[in-house]
Amino acid sequence: MPIMGKHTLLLSILLAAPLGYAQSDPPIGHPQPPDTSLTHIQADLGRDSTIIPLKITYGKKSAEWTAPKLAPLPHETLQATDGHSQETYSGVPLMALLVELGVPQKLKGKDLRLYLIAEGRDGNKVVYSLGEVSPDLHDGSVLLADSVDGKPLSDDGPIELICSGERHPVRWVRGVTSIRVQAAD
Repeated sequence: MPIMGKHTLLLSILLAAPLGYAQSDPPIGHPQPPDTSLTHIQADLGRDSTIIPLKITYGKKSAEWTAPKLAPLPHETLQATDGHSQETYSGVPLMALLVELGVPQKLKGKDLRLYLIAEGRDGNKVVYSLGEVSPDLHDGSVLLADSVDGKPLSDDGPIELICSGERHPVRWVRGVTSIRVQAAD
């Protein structure tokens, strides 16, 4: 039988004794993972502060919109195929927000010279005539979508400008940051 020293005997006793630690305490020799909740909160705050709100301008009037600000407004849904799969988008009709800034709801005469330029955070710009946006003149829907298949948009920005009735979604604007209504001369 080997001879045990004081330290070896003490270590043997400690290892053989039942451990009386609390359920939340880690066992001796097993460090608890670091608490990263603050790091996640800081990351969320950083991400949210870098999201640029959508600014819609008509003449001297403008309004800023974020996904949380759009959420309580009446939404419509739109079924669309992105080339690979069928998706269901939900969003606020763009015309409803334009009317709040003074754009005529029923377009006629000179109103038909109005058009809009929508720009995404990636610099992509597209043009729509107001006749294409107005449900009175166009069968398609133009929405500021804030969710797809019941989940909030997030990868390319919280708001996407989408339009039904087109063969390809080439005029959709992901991460839309600006919509300016102007008149053609």
